[in-house]
Amino acid sequence: MDAGIGLGDCILAGISGGVDSMVLLHLLKEKGFEKVVVCHLNHGLRGEESDGDEALVKSVTKGLGFTFEAGRADVRGLMAAGGSLETVAREARHNFFGKCGIKYECGRLVLAHHADDQAETVLWNLMRGSFGCRGMSAVQKIEMGEVEMEVFRPFLKTRKVELKRWMVERGLIWREDASNGENDVVRNRIRNEVFPLLGDIAKRDVSPLISRSASLDGEWRELLEWSVRRAEALDPQGRIHVEALLGLPRVLQRGVIREFLECGGVPGISGKLLDECLALSEVGNGPAVNLPGGGRLRRRQGRIFLEGI
Repeated sequence: MDAGIGLGDCILAGISGGVDSMVLLHLLKEKGFEKVVVCHLNHGLRGEESDGDEALVKSVTKGLGFTFEAGRADVRGLMAAGGSLETVAREARHNFFGKCGIKYECGRLVLAHHADDQAETVLWNLMRGSFGCRGMSAVQKIEMGEVEMEVFRPFLKTRKVELKRWMVERGLIWREDASNGENDVVRNRIRNEVFPLLGDIAKRDVSPLISRSASLDGEWRELLEWSVRRAEALDPQGRIHVEALLGLPRVLQRGVIREFLECGGVPGISGKLLDECLALSEVGNGPAVNLPGGGRLRRRQGRIFLEGI
């Protein structure tokens, strides 16, 4: 819970009012954290219900002696400019957290994502062609608005049912979001339709199995990153040396390409994109690949490099 954070350090806590975030809020007090800024964004999606969430979080926060910071966002209005409900709501939260970080001069944010959220993330990422069983990280740096936040997720190995039991045993209250039962967004459909179907097929609860795959994937990535650093596939100018790249096992070739793209700030790196980029090393294929966010990966004279970024 407090790994890497001192009890006297300033931290932001993203609290929605749901059971998982309310456990986080109470635990921060129980563990002895002192300088906590509780950040609650009212998305304006459920009218009085959303206002009720805000009122509860504010009341409990004040009772615990923490600082309360509220924000509001017209998510449906923002969707008019393009983007799904989930994407726009996430961007609104990130912008809000970033502003809170600036206001309170605090670069650490604690969130209550749990093991069931992790399983949904892994499955959704796989459906979008992710490179491995990628989930959320327990500690991660994320650009939020104008600042980079260090994000902590202490509940990634804890099931939601355990969090709910913790609250019930202590007689503590939270808010249930009725919209979680509606299948109008991807995550809700995965949670309410896909996981029950997978459980019925497998005759077991598959959520912990899929969630655990993210931990195994993280260990594999550490090994891959260690190997990539020792592959010596870059020339003195920082370009990929094609001959050196082709001398590596296929999995390391993909790892070198991924590391190269990530260091170049390329977003949205998928398995399909890695295959397209890796094809540049083969004679007879096109000389360049267009990249997400603009720019290209180009091959010339035995070297692969980024341009237009």
